[in-house]
Amino acid sequence: MSYELQPFSIGPIRVASPVVLAALAGYSDLAYRKICRRLGCAYCATEAMLDTLMLADGRLRRRLVKLADDDHPVAGQIMGCTPESMSAAAVVLAEMGFDVIDLNFACPVRKVLGRRRGGWMMGQPELVIDIIGRVLDALGGKRPVTIKLRRAFHEDDLEYAAFYNIARFAYDAGVASVCVHARSVTQKYTGRADWTFLAAARREFPGRTMLGSGDVFTPADAIAMLQQTGVDGVTAARGAIGNPWFFRQVQDAAAGRELHRPTTAELRSVMEEHFRLSCELYGPRRAPKIMRKFGIKYARMHPHPAKVRLAFIHVKSQADWQAVIDNFFRGD
Repeated sequence: MSYELQPFSIGPIRVASPVVLAALAGYSDLAYRKICRRLGCAYCATEAMLDTLMLADGRLRRRLVKLADDDHPVAGQIMGCTPESMSAAAVVLAEMGFDVIDLNFACPVRKVLGRRRGGWMMGQPELVIDIIGRVLDALGGKRPVTIKLRRAFHEDDLEYAAFYNIARFAYDAGVASVCVHARSVTQKYTGRADWTFLAAARREFPGRTMLGSGDVFTPADAIAMLQQTGVDGVTAARGAIGNPWFFRQVQDAAAGRELHRPTTAELRSVMEEHFRLSCELYGPRRAPKIMRKFGIKYARMHPHPAKVRLAFIHVKSQADWQAVIDNFFRGD
C-alpha cells in the first residue's frame, strides 16, 4: 500500500518532504546535515545551542553556527531561560543567515535541566510565553520562529495545561510551527511516546503547522506517525543517526517499494565523504574522535555490525579510522 507524502510550510518556507532531521546534540552538525541532505533530507536543524554561547564570539560558536550554501533551509536551535538573552541570541542567528529560529523547551538531559533550560521550562509556562513573545518582537517577522515542547513536565500530569497554554499563545502570537515530543520531560526517552496525545494536539490546532517527535526509529514509524496523528511533519532523531539513507527509505516505504539498503561500497563512499567534511569542520586532529561515534552508528548498516562497532570503538586517529574502513568496507 502506498502513502502520498505531502510537503508542508514553516511560515514562508516550503519543505518538500514531511520527514526531516531533528536537532541532535552531538550529531546534527554541518557535516552530517550535508550528508543527509544529499541523501534526501529537505530540512535540518542544528544541535541545540546555548543562548549565552551565541552572544559570545568564540571558537565553539563559530563551529556550531557554520553554514553552507547547500545547507538550506536550516533552523538554528537555541536554549535558554531568560527573555533578554534568548531574544538577543535569536537576532544573532537571524543575522548569521539561519532560515528559521527554533526555541527548545523540551530537552530532558539532566545537565540541561539542572541549569534551568530546555525541558525545565515546561514547568514554567509563563516564562516560556514571555520568551516567545520577546523573541518574536525582536525578530520583527524577519525569520519564522518555531518551538519544541514536550507534552508535560511530570509523567503524571494528564491535564497538559502547560503544553496547551504555551502552544495556544505561540500560534496566536505568530509562531510558525510547534514540534511536539510525545513524552513528558521526566520520562526522558524511556517508555513509549504517546502518539494519541499527538493526535489530540493536532485536532486542537487545526490549520496550524505541527511536527511530531518520539519513537521514529524506522521509515515505517515515520509514515505511521503521519497517518495516525495527522501531524504535518515528523522529525527523525535516533532512527536517522548513522543512517542518512533514512530519508530516501521513507520515500521507498511511502511508494510501497523495498527499502534501499546501501552496499558496503556505498557505505564506504558516504563515510569517507563524511570524514572529509568533518575534517573541514573540526580539523584533522579532532575529526577522528568525532567520527568514532558516527562510525559506531554506521556499523548498524554493515553485514557484520558487532565486529565493525567494536573496531570503531578503538578509533583514536585518522590512521585508525582508515584501517577500519579498509578492513571492513572493501566493496561488494
